[in-house]
Amino acid sequence: MALLRHCRKLFLRRHEVQVRIGAHAFEQQAPQRLWIDVALYVPYAQSTPAHDRLDEVVDYDFVRTVVAERIAQGHIVLQETLCDDLAQRLLAHPGVQAVHLSTSKPDVYPDCEAVGVEVFRSKPSSFPAAQP
Repeated sequence: MALLRHCRKLFLRRHEVQVRIGAHAFEQQAPQRLWIDVALYVPYAQSTPAHDRLDEVVDYDFVRTVVAERIAQGHIVLQETLCDDLAQRLLAHPGVQAVHLSTSKPDVYPDCEAVGVEVFRSKPSSFPAAQP
C-alpha cells in the first residue's frame, strides 16, 4: 500500500491482558487471557522527533491506555467487536494513519496455539498517489 511507504511502524507484540470476553457460558464466568498485537502506521512527518522528546511521537502508553479503557467497559461477546472498537479508537489519534490489530485467545482449545481475529484499518490517504 502506497501510504505505508511514508510511515513509521510502531508496535506492541503479544500484549497480555485479562479480559471478560466470549460467547460461550464457560467464557462468561471469569476473565480469560488475551493477547493483543498492534501495529500503528504514523507518517514520518508526525513521528520524527526534532528534539528527542516523547511528546513529538505517538507514545506506546497511548495504545495501552486505549486497550485498558475498552476492557474496563465490561464483557465483550466477540473478538471481532473488540478488534473493531480498538482499531477505531487507535485510528482516531491524529498522528495515526493506519492500524493493524489482532486479538488471540490462547486458552480456548488444547489443540492449537490460539484463536483470534485480525483487522487492518486506515484513514483516507493524504499522500500523493503512487506513480505507475
